Amino acid sequence: MTTPNTSNSTTAHRHWDEVWKTGGGRADWSTVAPWVAETLGLLRERKVRDVLDLACGVGRHAVFFARSGFTCWAVDASDTAIEQSRAAAEAAGVPVDLRIGPMSHLPYPDDHFDYVLAYNAIYHGDRDAARSHVREIHRVLRTGGLYQLTMLSRRNHEHGKGIEVGPGAFVQPDATDDKVHPHFYCDAAELIAMNEPAELLQAYDQEHSAPGSFHWHCLFELPGEAGGPE
Repeated sequence: MTTPNTSNSTTAHRHWDEVWKTGGGRADWSTVAPWVAETLGLLRERKVRDVLDLACGVGRHAVFFARSGFTCWAVDASDTAIEQSRAAAEAAGVPVDLRIGPMSHLPYPDDHFDYVLAYNAIYHGDRDAARSHVREIHRVLRTGGLYQLTMLSRRNHEHGKGIEVGPGAFVQPDATDDKVHPHFYCDAAELIAMNEPAELLQAYDQEHSAPGSFHWHCLFELPGEAGGPE
């Protein structure tokens, strides 16, 4: 099967690269999301060791995982994100393996992680891009591994605004934020379908900070018996 060329739609990191250069821009994304923190007990119960923070931004979750005792990797397509994440890890005194790379071609071997976090990440692009991001998560996860992601919901107040550039994907040319780049929105049925064969363990549609900013919050498990190298 031919892999779709998603490079023309996965451009939002250009916006975020500029955001991460300012103290004000970083401040809004410096606190660990409560939903992520709440998963810590499950990860310890499952004896998770190796974790990946996908599209890590300025490193808030990567540093959190490293501080919590996990072996942590983090990747982002933004040079500035990696620079800021490195500074955050050094300030916290914790090791994080930081790399620059796209979500569609992660710089890791197959079956490398027990858990992947993709918080406000994989919907940047069109539908083909989102699907390619999920396939990469599946590739780098070990059998029985967990992954936690957010996805833009079709209940989100931005859905349908601007120009439709593909099924469920929109660009707002006059926007002043990252909506000038493609964003993909999905309903529950497509959310489940695009993550197959992973099993859905948890899902709910929740507003973020702004009224109407609905995002799916999901926890998935790859089929098979969990277990990594000893």
